[in-house]
Amino acid sequence: MIRAYKRENIMLDETLAQLETNIRASDAIQADKKAELLRLLITLKSEVATLEHTHAEHVESVIGLTERSMHEALRQPKDPQLTASALQELAASVAELEVSHPQLVNVVNAISVLLSNIGI
Repeated sequence: MIRAYKRENIMLDETLAQLETNIRASDAIQADKKAELLRLLITLKSEVATLEHTHAEHVESVIGLTERSMHEALRQPKDPQLTASALQELAASVAELEVSHPQLVNVVNAISVLLSNIGI
């Protein structure tokens, strides 16, 4: 059980690190929006760290859907339907945590809005 948790934790850390790398390398995002996304990603990492032990499945869902949403934001050409679907699923993945972890919901909503404003 502990070994599985550590493996999942490493995979989540790797996914978050890859998201950061992708944001930094993207030419599709303006510098100010890049800085904001990176700031939000740091906040997301912090919020996720508080949930990893108690809500592991939700954490995996949030990270996976954040990754998918960012992928849709960065890919060329953009597919508005895929992007809208990814953002809706991301919002739904944190809906159950809104009362117990409002900051996580706020971060995910801010990420969704920013990705929408990038031109999705």
